[in-house]
Amino acid sequence: MIAELLCVGIGGFLGACARYLITQMSKDFGVPVPLGTLISNVTAGFLIGLIIGAEQQTQALSPSVKLFLTTGFLGGLSTFSAFSLETVNLVENEKYVLAILNIFLNLALSFAGVILGFAVAKLLFSPAVKV
Repeated sequence: MIAELLCVGIGGFLGACARYLITQMSKDFGVPVPLGTLISNVTAGFLIGLIIGAEQQTQALSPSVKLFLTTGFLGGLSTFSAFSLETVNLVENEKYVLAILNIFLNLALSFAGVILGFAVAKLLFSPAVKV
């Protein structure tokens, strides 16, 4: 149990640090929606699709590595709470269209990221078809 907690904790620390850096770097773009959170959530969606898709094809990840990457790193990278707070802030500032756009972009693009990750994993890790 201690080893699993360390995998999650270290992965979560690194994922949260990555999210912080992404958020800081994305502030310079001047986009009206919270771009850092969007990038973090979509990236995490893509990567979890890629990792789980690759694991389904290869069974190559140890349980510890899978836990580190998915629950730890990607759990720290993606952020539903920040997305929710930023959306509430948009509503409180009467930016209703941007709030709806933020909800749509985070949900739709994160979902699409997972689908794309699975598709890429299937292309990269599927056994070759013999002709």
